[in-house]
Amino acid sequence: MAVESGQSVVKAADAPGIRGRGHLTGKTDRTGKNHRSGKNPGRLRRALSTHWYAWAMVAPVVTVIGVIIGYPLVRGLYLSTTDANEANVERTIGVNHIPATYESVGLDNYTAVLSDGVFWDRLTWTVIWTVSCVALSFALGLALANMLNRKLAGRSFYRMALILPWAVPAFVSVFTWRLIFNEKNGILNKLLAGGGIDAIPWLNDPTWAKLSVITVNVWLGVPFMLVAMLGGLQSIPGELYEAAEMDGANAWQRFRHITLPGLRSVSSTVILISSIWTFNMFPVIFLLTRGGPGDATEILVTYAYRLSFVVSPRDFAGSAAWGVIILLLLSLFAVFYRRALRKQGEVW
Repeated sequence: MAVESGQSVVKAADAPGIRGRGHLTGKTDRTGKNHRSGKNPGRLRRALSTHWYAWAMVAPVVTVIGVIIGYPLVRGLYLSTTDANEANVERTIGVNHIPATYESVGLDNYTAVLSDGVFWDRLTWTVIWTVSCVALSFALGLALANMLNRKLAGRSFYRMALILPWAVPAFVSVFTWRLIFNEKNGILNKLLAGGGIDAIPWLNDPTWAKLSVITVNVWLGVPFMLVAMLGGLQSIPGELYEAAEMDGANAWQRFRHITLPGLRSVSSTVILISSIWTFNMFPVIFLLTRGGPGDATEILVTYAYRLSFVVSPRDFAGSAAWGVIILLLLSLFAVFYRRALRKQGEVW
């Protein structure tokens, strides 16, 4: 009986279930491998050998991103904690090499920025500018997409014409609009003069200048919204509209209960992307008004540029602090926006 009991114990120890207990207790099996951690030391090696092609394709992209984005970001974070400016950075004048003499100041630059009324004034206008441009671009893009999603004569031509502003380089478009808004010789004021209306100082009055930059940015942003919304509309099954129409739903009801829900995933993404682009839309503001008249149209990113390249001495540390704050604001916006979408069931 004792021999039989011993054999039973040996067989039980060899059973898969008992080996699992050895895995939990840290004991070794017949191969001498320790199963406590449950990790295979060759997993990484097998992954590299199996997916080496994917790693090889990704490596150049990661390297380029690290050089183009990673290094400037780390450098900017470092400079934002110093008192670096044009007078104390490392530089070479003729044959003379002058070493850097700036020092670390901790978070003093951030304290100075957040306690300055200039920052809050710029932030207020930047938010107004972003919300206005994104809302108008989205509304116009959605309306035009609905129109072009129907069968009408010359639809391909209209699509090409509406997408054209997106194909033209931004600086070319902005310079063209600058000529249009010219107070003395611009086309708009000539048309107004023909109707007996006095010339409007489009770019020389603070209010008109704000309306002008919003107009130009909306004109540039509508094609992106149009393409995205048109693609979303074409992905909605036509049977839904046919069924709703048979049930007696009018055009507004079909738009509200079929079109808008069907575009929710697309619209949420394009609104986020457009908001980030508009928040940092440097070319339109700088090339059209240079932040003027005065500082009426200056947004956060143009003011950071001004500190680093326009004022004398150039304040590299202050500009870097502004840049880091802009990055943090956009990151917080993206996080809260994504969280709001998750609550609504839109997970991406």
